[in-house]
Amino acid sequence: FDIEGVDANFVPQQPAVLAITRRDGSTLRTPVQLRIDTVIEAEYFRHGGILQYVLRQWLQPEFRF
Repeated sequence: FDIEGVDANFVPQQPAVLAITRRDGSTLRTPVQLRIDTVIEAEYFRHGGILQYVLRQWLQPEFRF
């Protein structure tokens, strides 16, 4: 499975293409919509998850509790 048409600058609910490569080498492509629905979800994804996002925010000098 590959997701085509998505780069680091993707936006929530962006259209993309799901490419399914079968054992015989044939590929089926179908349009899909990203299920990253909000800007903050996109930030979490770009950071590798919510934990990594929170830790990076926490490690910034200007962060306050």
